[in-house]
Amino acid sequence: MIIDKLANAGLYKGVHERIGVAFDYLQRTDLASIAAGKYAIDGDDVFAIVQEYETMDSAAEQMESHKKYFDVQYMINGEELVGHAFAKGLTVSKEYDAAGEFMLYKDAPEFFTRLSAGTFMVFFPEDAHMPCISTGVKGMVKKVVVKVLIS
Repeated sequence: MIIDKLANAGLYKGVHERIGVAFDYLQRTDLASIAAGKYAIDGDDVFAIVQEYETMDSAAEQMESHKKYFDVQYMINGEELVGHAFAKGLTVSKEYDAAGEFMLYKDAPEFFTRLSAGTFMVFFPEDAHMPCISTGVKGMVKKVVVKVLIS
């Protein structure tokens, strides 16, 4: 997992061959005016999902992880908490769904981190995560999740 400001994205371009494509998209796109939806960046290898939603209580949510893609989650407007833990050793509540490209876990996050405007988080397959969580008061957020194919 990586947590940082988008201004520092250049520090991480060597982490994976396609992560630079994701960061270039985030830095060059007018994210303030982009509509919610799915956007192709590099075919099925790198694509963006722009979301607008109200944050929620963590009690009804579960952590997730992915196998084929890793997430670069960037907050455009608003803020939320994101719970996370290492996936290894967690109790699976929903086996891997290849069509949806996720699996779910029963365990609660080990800790929460605030994701605010201008900040990104990168979640790899070993990083279970629970996004969309309220910071105490529900609020609207606009976020983009760039999915990056691992191999």
